[in-house]
Amino acid sequence: MIILIGGDTHTGKTLLAQKLLERIGFPYLSIDHLKMGLIRVGLTELTAESDDKALTDFLWPIVREIIKTNIENSQNLIVEGCYIPFDFTESFSPEYLRVIRYVCLAFSTHYIDEHFDYICTHESAIEKRIGNSGLMRDELKEANRVNAEMCNRYSLKCLLIDNDYNADDLASAVEELL
Repeated sequence: MIILIGGDTHTGKTLLAQKLLERIGFPYLSIDHLKMGLIRVGLTELTAESDDKALTDFLWPIVREIIKTNIENSQNLIVEGCYIPFDFTESFSPEYLRVIRYVCLAFSTHYIDEHFDYICTHESAIEKRIGNSGLMRDELKEANRVNAEMCNRYSLKCLLIDNDYNADDLASAVEELL
């Protein structure tokens, strides 16, 4: 089984992946870690601040083949990151898609308005972010709105976080997809 966790920055993708690791035992791959490794060894001219589309175009073919290799070897894996394209299903034949589950985490505008400070103070819940991320409320609202819209357009599961953020509840929701 492959679980893909998408969503914008700060939505808790890595926290959810960690919770799932603890609950169901599937290891996870952070696309951010892969990105930084490839950047640091000089395999790309892209940087951590590069455009998301450019990073997705560079990273997705690598991630796609990692996913295929895991499926071919009957290995479970959680892949989390904001570089999973919404049309990812076009990258796989039906035999692969049978064992892939996708979920996108998105904050509602209401949640961002009510919990923006909480979002900022918990940005290092799993990974230690270096420095201030410079998260902007309006940009976060727009990105999450677009992600929810894209999930709807591509008939993908979106877990909309509207009231309280509870990683255990999110993990339970993902487990129901399995």
